[in-house]
Amino acid sequence: MQLTSRLALMNWLTGQGLTGLPENELLRGFCERCRAEGLELSRGLVVIDTLHPIYEGRGFRWSDRPSNESDAFEYGSTAEGDAAKSWRRSVFFHMLEHGHDEMVIDLADAPSMDFSQIGELAEKGHRHYLAFVHRFGENGALGLMDCFYSCWTTRRPEGFGEAELEAMRDLVPVLGLAIKSAQQVDIARTLGRVYLGRDASEQVLRGRISRGVTERIDAVLWYSDLRGSTGISESIGPDEIIPFLNDYAQAVIDAIHDAGGDVLKLIGDGVLAMFTGEDMADARRAALRAEHLFRKNVAALNVRRAADGRPTTSAYIGLHVGEVFYGNIGSEDRLDFTVVGPTVNEVSRIASMSRSVDRELLASAEFYKGLDAAGRRYLVSTGRYALRGIGRAQDLYTLDPEVDASEPVTGSYERYLAN
Repeated sequence: MQLTSRLALMNWLTGQGLTGLPENELLRGFCERCRAEGLELSRGLVVIDTLHPIYEGRGFRWSDRPSNESDAFEYGSTAEGDAAKSWRRSVFFHMLEHGHDEMVIDLADAPSMDFSQIGELAEKGHRHYLAFVHRFGENGALGLMDCFYSCWTTRRPEGFGEAELEAMRDLVPVLGLAIKSAQQVDIARTLGRVYLGRDASEQVLRGRISRGVTERIDAVLWYSDLRGSTGISESIGPDEIIPFLNDYAQAVIDAIHDAGGDVLKLIGDGVLAMFTGEDMADARRAALRAEHLFRKNVAALNVRRAADGRPTTSAYIGLHVGEVFYGNIGSEDRLDFTVVGPTVNEVSRIASMSRSVDRELLASAEFYKGLDAAGRRYLVSTGRYALRGIGRAQDLYTLDPEVDASEPVTGSYERYLAN
């Protein structure tokens, strides 16, 4: 590949990296442009670790022939099990262990080598295998994301010549920089979504990060906490406490997200969430849908935990509606993107009152009155109560017991929630 062609490809990678072209498209464009300039790549694979609560990293593939393989994939931990065995047999692991940055393998020698996947590549007609490990400096690493791994093959009978190797040595680092840039954006989005919540993350990443910048919004608020969690935590081993909390947090958060809500804050075993929209009656129904989904999630979870001899529980849920301030609150160097206001205090008091009236769901009078006529049929008053710290008494509502006791009523309620 001529120098002018290399520079053109570097410029293309730089421009597309700046505009945010997806990683699989970066790889495809790179490989196709290499082939157009006479560098006969037959396969490309790039891998980069990331920061994600589930995945250890991501990989991207390209092939010169149709394949059933996905052009993008994610992988879990390589620290144990079969994944660890496969990783330890990889060319990349060998290179890290021996301090190599580059490795060329004649695939005719594959039978004599104990590297994973090398033999399969040879069987598919690839002739030469070229691998790179580009290490990041201390200031360029993010957790496990400390290297850019890539491997390339050609079907040319003579394999990679020195000219092709020189071209790849020039070009692959630029590709790596573009893919690293894309991954850093993805990491920012993932961390924002996981730690701030979906809507709050979008707000922050759009630039709403100034202290005190808030907006007044109407929202349905959800506050829930686990039944008897203190007693359960004291009765189980320390190593069981976090899995216990995680199991039930998953049941709550999945239900809220599936119903279209946003989780704003985890407070111990408590969850603060909100449901918004142009039609607040729809937001109320979404909150009831989340409560119903949560009960289903918990029922399935408790069956699994009981089968393993582990303690089970449920949660108290309070629902309320009102105006809140939504935005950045805190100090100059520690902000939280959340909701504040009297409505937030009231919903936590309503959830706490659930213990006193022995109901797993309590909704405020404001929540009840804003439901459509069909929705109000499924709620009944539990009485009038003065909430701690709140100056006025109000009626609180719960689900009509018939919703659980009568199959026709249950079906009718579920149809109402699904609309």
